Amino acid sequence: MRLVIVTGVIAAVLVTASGAQRAGAPGEWRYYGGDAGSTKYSPLDQIHAGNVSGLQVAWRWTSPDNEFAKAHQDSRPGSYEDTPLMANGVLYTITGLGVVVALDPATGKILWQHDPESWRGGRPPNLGYEHRGVAYWTDGKAERIISGTHEAYLVSIDAKTGKPDPAFGSNGRVDVMEGLPYAERTRNYAISSTPVIVRNVVIHGANISDGAQKKEQPRGDVNGYDVRTGKRLWTFRSVPRPGELGSETWENDSWSYTGNTNVWSLMSVDEDLGYVYLPFGTPTNDYYGGHRRGNNLFAESLVCLDARTGKRVWHFQGVHHGLWDYDFPAAPVLGDITVDGRRIAAVAQVSKQGFVYVFDRRTGQPVWPIEERPVPQTSVPGEQTSPTQPFPTRPPAFERQGFTDDDVIDFTPELKTRALEIVGQYVRGPLFTPPSEKGTIQLPSNGGGANWSGAAFDPETRRLYVPSVTSPFLVQLIKPDPGLSNLQYRRGGQALPTIDGLRVVKPPYSRLTAYDLNRGTIVWQVPVGDGPRNHPLLKHLNLGPLGSARGTVLLTKTLLFIGLRGGQRVGDTPEPPTVQALDKGTGQTLWSADLPVGPVASPMTYLHQGRQYVVAAVGGGLEAELVAFALSKTPSTKP
Repeated sequence: MRLVIVTGVIAAVLVTASGAQRAGAPGEWRYYGGDAGSTKYSPLDQIHAGNVSGLQVAWRWTSPDNEFAKAHQDSRPGSYEDTPLMANGVLYTITGLGVVVALDPATGKILWQHDPESWRGGRPPNLGYEHRGVAYWTDGKAERIISGTHEAYLVSIDAKTGKPDPAFGSNGRVDVMEGLPYAERTRNYAISSTPVIVRNVVIHGANISDGAQKKEQPRGDVNGYDVRTGKRLWTFRSVPRPGELGSETWENDSWSYTGNTNVWSLMSVDEDLGYVYLPFGTPTNDYYGGHRRGNNLFAESLVCLDARTGKRVWHFQGVHHGLWDYDFPAAPVLGDITVDGRRIAAVAQVSKQGFVYVFDRRTGQPVWPIEERPVPQTSVPGEQTSPTQPFPTRPPAFERQGFTDDDVIDFTPELKTRALEIVGQYVRGPLFTPPSEKGTIQLPSNGGGANWSGAAFDPETRRLYVPSVTSPFLVQLIKPDPGLSNLQYRRGGQALPTIDGLRVVKPPYSRLTAYDLNRGTIVWQVPVGDGPRNHPLLKHLNLGPLGSARGTVLLTKTLLFIGLRGGQRVGDTPEPPTVQALDKGTGQTLWSADLPVGPVASPMTYLHQGRQYVVAAVGGGLEAELVAFALSKTPSTKP
C-alpha cells in the first residue's frame, strides 16, 4: 500500500487584510456554521445542564412562504433549510422561496423583508425551492446581506434597510452564469447554498441538476467577486482545461463537455490565512463514468484556494473516478488540535462514505496517513474503475461501510432469512463496490453517511460531533432511451425492498459519533431517535433505541443541541420531531421539546439583551417557521 500524496503549492501565512470582515460581538452568530470555520460552536453558557429543563418557547415566526404556497401550488417550497444569522442586534433568515427577512431577535417581529422574486424563473433543479443561508459582511460602516438565488444571481442587500445595494453589479445583483457552457437558468443551474466572504471577496458554489439526460452539462466553476462592486475577480475551473493541473485525469477530451463537479454544499474560510475550503461533488453522471475516464480532478475533492486570487493552494481527492454519488457534502470544519504534542491548524472533512479526513489546513498534509487500497472493479461495458481508493488510517469510520450478508438484520431467524432472500438478488461487497447492471447494494447510500448538515467542533475539548444515517441503497444501471439520452447508462429507479417496512440492514439507522481529534479516536457513539422498535416484528423483543433520522447539531460551552425530524414508528404512533439537549461528554439526553414539524438545518444560538436564545428553522411547504427557545427568566449565576 502507498500513501496518498497531496499535491499543492504551500503559500506563506498572510496577515489579516485591512478592511477585512470584522469579528462580531460576543454572543452573535454571523455565519451559517456559527463562525468562518463552520464549527457550529458558541461559547455561550447561560443555558446549561442545571437549568436546561427550564427552556420554553420564547417566540415563533411564520415564514411568508406558507401563505404564498397556498395560492401558488406550482411554487410550493421544499424544506426550510436555513440556519439564521444574528449580527449587530438583528436576526437574518432566508426562506425556501428566497425571501430575505430581518427580525427582532427578542420577539421575532419583522423589521424588513426583501423578495427578489426568483421564484418567477421556475422550479430550480434537484430539491426545488430550498435555500441554505445568507452571508453577512461589514467593514464597520456598511453592512450587507449577500445571497445566491434560484435564478443564479448573487444579490447584495443593505442589512439596515433591506434594499438592494446599487453599487453591487446591476441594481444589486450579478449574473454568475455568464460565459458558462450548457448552463440553463433554473432548469439545470441555480444557487441554493450560502456564499462565503473572505478578505472582501464573495465566493459562491452552484446547484446543478443531478438528473442529467445528456453527458454535456454545466461545470461547477467557482467564482470570486468584489463584495462592494460585484466585479468578478477570478474563476477556478472545477474541470481543468488542457495545460492546467489535472486535465490529464479527464481522458478522451471529456473535460470539454463533462459537467457538475460542483460545490453544491457549504464552504469554510480561514480569515487569517485568507484561504477558502471547497468541498466538490461528483461529475456527470453520478453512477456511470464511461464518458469521462480517468480520476477526474477536482471532482469529489477538498480544494483550498487563496481567496484573493483564486489560485489553488492544495487539494485532496477523496474518491477517484466517482461512481457512487459520494460528493463531499458538508462544510469543512476548521479547528486547532494537538497530535503527539504538536499543535496543528487542522481542517476536518466528513464524507458520505463515513470517513473523517483530517489535514493541516495550511499545507494539505494529512494529519494521519491516508492509504491507497485496492477496491472491487467493474463489470459494466465501457466503464473503467480506479484500481484503488484512499482510506484514512485514523480516525475510524463513523458509519457502517460496504454490505455483506453479515450486515443483514438478524434479531430473529425469520428476519435474517427474509433479509438474505432480498439481498441475495443483488451484488454485495465492501466499500467502493461499483454499480452494476444486476444491481449493487451501496452502503452508505448516496445520501450518506454524513450529509450537508455536517459536523460540529468543540475548540476547548477538541471533539468533533458527527450525525449520520445507515441506509442501504440500490444502484442498478440501465440503458436509457437513445432518443432521449446520449448516456450509455443511467441509474434505474428501483428501490431496495424492505421487510414489511423494515430496512434489511442492522440498526442503528441513525447515530451521533463523538471523536477526540487530538487522538483520532471515537469517544462515544449513540443511536439518534427511537426508530421502529415497536414494529410488529420487533416489539416483543423490547429493544432499545434503533435510530430514526439524521440529527443536526449545535454546540455551546455547556451543551450539545440536536434537532431531529422524527419519523414513523412502524406499527405505532409517529415519532415526533424534537430539539434535544445532550451531555457533551456522554451523549445522554438531558432535555427534549417537541416541535410542530421537523427541523432539517442545524439550530443556532445567540445572546440578546442578556438572554440566550436557541433557534431552529422547522418545516417547509406550507408549515415553515422559526421556533426560539429561552429560559423563562435569565439566571443570575453561572453553573
